[in-house]
Amino acid sequence: MTALGLVIAEFNRPITEQMEHEAAEAAQAAGAEVHDIVHVPGVYDAPLAADRLARLEAVDAVAVIGTVITGDTDHDQVISDATAQRLADVSLERDTPVTLGVTGPGMSAAESRERIENAAKAVDSALDLVDELPDPESPSRTAD
Repeated sequence: MTALGLVIAEFNRPITEQMEHEAAEAAQAAGAEVHDIVHVPGVYDAPLAADRLARLEAVDAVAVIGTVITGDTDHDQVISDATAQRLADVSLERDTPVTLGVTGPGMSAAESRERIENAAKAVDSALDLVDELPDPESPSRTAD
């Protein structure tokens, strides 16, 4: 059974709470175990939590769930860009799938609520990566 770590951003909790529910349902429907859930203040705080989960031997993949709502400045874009880059770094550095189930930037709260299923998509993507990535410990396949 595949074991997932979930990182859930608390900022915009009325939305991320629904996203957390979607993620848990997707994991259950796929027969995966949610090994651990880490709640962080906001999306920007997710890379450290994802890194800690990815270090756990029992965790096969991590899905990060949250939403970034647009405001009067470019803050949402800055937060989203920095977070996405750092999460990609965690995935590569830990050799563990880390998927992004974060809505935004550039959307209102109403638009974000319409996209809560992105949390389930992040879980599905994490599980797909676990299934599809070749095991670095197994002998490589070569074409004849």
